[in-house]
Amino acid sequence: MSKNIIEMKNIIKSFYIGTPNELNILKGIDITVKEGEFVSIIGSSGSGKSTLMNIIGVLDRPTSGNYVLDGTDIDKISDNGLSEVRNKQIGFVFQTYNLIPRSSALKNVELPMLYNGINRKERRERAEALLELVGMKERMGHQPNELSGGQKQRVAIARSLATNPSIILADEPTGALDSATGRLVMDLFHKINEEEGKTIVFITHNNELAEETQRIITLKDGNIISTVDNEKYYRRFKEEEKICL
Repeated sequence: MSKNIIEMKNIIKSFYIGTPNELNILKGIDITVKEGEFVSIIGSSGSGKSTLMNIIGVLDRPTSGNYVLDGTDIDKISDNGLSEVRNKQIGFVFQTYNLIPRSSALKNVELPMLYNGINRKERRERAEALLELVGMKERMGHQPNELSGGQKQRVAIARSLATNPSIILADEPTGALDSATGRLVMDLFHKINEEEGKTIVFITHNNELAEETQRIITLKDGNIISTVDNEKYYRRFKEEEKICL
């Protein structure tokens, strides 16, 4: 039986606390994600998706509530410790790619491993293998300005896997792409979930893409208004995909 990799209980996030401008963005969020699950979080602009993503990704702390990530109680970790958790346990994929402009695709994928003290030979071998996994090995010497949006995102996905993290956290990863390129990127997330066994939390405003995941969590005004077990549709989608292949 799969273990829980994310456990959030009564997560509240407020800003400008104690002032007339106090904002309550997250209003008591409870989320559990199992190891190997592919979950989407959807909601319109202003629903609290980005704030929740920052807390899941340990980029920010909640005002109150409890967050356990892969057995680690985040509340008990120092700020320096949080940096280590981010580097080792979470792979990030952003809408804007966040690649280093004057570095090759290979160097971009190597970077997280450099921070983790992995030697040069191992870094290069793993980076090449990951670029091959995402179909970008032929472009590993190219800089981001020589790549299309979809190619940049594939490099970003390879980079997110560099330290073999527990979770891939994808924030609107298809938002800047046309529908055909977005389809290719989504297929890549399915591949990583199935073949690499990675837990994926996919944050999107696109309902069609969310329907391809095993569970759909909907946010509105800082509250979870629904959690849909989408396993039946997900399995049907995967069967249809096999037939197409």
